Amino acid sequence: MTTTRRTLMGAAAALLALTATGALAQEVTLKLHQFLPAQSVVPSQILDVWADKVEADSGGRIKVDRYPSMQLGGTPPELIDQVTDGVADIVWTAVGYTPGRFPTTEVFELPFFVEDPQAAAYAFWKLYESDMAQTEFADVHMLGTWVHGPGLLHTADPVDTPADLQGMQIRGGSRLVNQMLEAVGATPVGMPVPAVSESLSKGVIDGATLPWEVTSSVRVAELVQNHTAFEGAGLYTLTFILAMNPDSYAALPDDLKAVVDANSGLDFSVLAAGVQLAADDPARQIAEDMGNSIVTIDAATVAADWMPLVAPIYDTWAAEMDEQGLDGQGLIDRARTLMAEYVPAQ
Repeated sequence: MTTTRRTLMGAAAALLALTATGALAQEVTLKLHQFLPAQSVVPSQILDVWADKVEADSGGRIKVDRYPSMQLGGTPPELIDQVTDGVADIVWTAVGYTPGRFPTTEVFELPFFVEDPQAAAYAFWKLYESDMAQTEFADVHMLGTWVHGPGLLHTADPVDTPADLQGMQIRGGSRLVNQMLEAVGATPVGMPVPAVSESLSKGVIDGATLPWEVTSSVRVAELVQNHTAFEGAGLYTLTFILAMNPDSYAALPDDLKAVVDANSGLDFSVLAAGVQLAADDPARQIAEDMGNSIVTIDAATVAADWMPLVAPIYDTWAAEMDEQGLDGQGLIDRARTLMAEYVPAQ
């Protein structure tokens, strides 16, 4: 037998042995599903970066297939069920798309509550670990929890005071955002982000609540010419999760679980919030370059004219949480305490 043939036979035997022992089964493909176009900030600057890092750190043993814009089917509110049912291995979604299902997360969606989204991401993860992991999110393996930058109004007509919102139909992204819009005089219209462009262009809505960051991907600055921001805490924020099917996670060998773990959790959550916040300025610049009107309501005016209208939402929400046995005011106080204890990395 020639040396070459002996080598080939040895390689074939080794391959068969690996197959028989299951070593080749460590190669894993994970499907990541989400609702935004691939070029948007979250997919391109957060999810792709996370997936690329997991692939690299696994030495290529994990492959993450990315499915933007609901390419696996369904609608954005169905993403959480898709990950629990195993349609997707990982999803990124806005928690508010399933109103009332994850009530504790709503504390970060209260109006004029979050000033620093990274501090809120820190607090969100801490509350997830202490309160939500074994209750509201028991059916998923959580990878990240965060919020976007300060939410603001983007409208066809100028908005300087709550009275200017009378008669306007404004897109809201969650149950509490819709309550806030109603409290300040607008008519809330619930819809996911991908529907905003068409709804604005057809006049179905007169404006939308969005952070600056996402406006570029849905062409908001082209479709409306007025933007109303707020000094201090944003008008609102939405909560986001990156979640994994628990069976998909459990099926990983321990060393690949360690790869996923090392790229997820508290630090990743804070980083993700920071990426979205950093993307606000370039998107705002687009509106400025187009000559749009951008008004910032100062903190004193917010306190005098806006907060009295939305403050009852805090009491109503706390009472709703109490009815579910969740201590609403306690959640508000703990979220504030956790945000205050956050120290940015140097």
